[in-house]
Amino acid sequence: MLKGFPDLHETVEDIIAEGDKVWHRFKCTGTHTGEFGFGEIRLAPTGKKVTWVGVNFWRIVNGKVVEKESVYDMLDFLKQLGVIEYTEEAKKFFPKDVK
Repeated sequence: MLKGFPDLHETVEDIIAEGDKVWHRFKCTGTHTGEFGFGEIRLAPTGKKVTWVGVNFWRIVNGKVVEKESVYDMLDFLKQLGVIEYTEEAKKFFPKDVK
């Protein structure tokens, strides 16, 4: 992530712990100035500043993380980078999001 977004900044919105579980909600911002990708897919730098949100869930046993799951709003993230665009049909449903 830091290669693609070297100015990455994360803001912790919430942290909640109960028992052996921790929930962490965050917001990130960064400028896409380096190569970034998922697996085999690589995106050349776009120069676009983007914001994305997500949630991490951890289960901790004896002070060590034994499970972790993450959920991110990748649809909005990829839309901001210009990788995907709304269809004309989608623009009817999400008029505030179309820029």
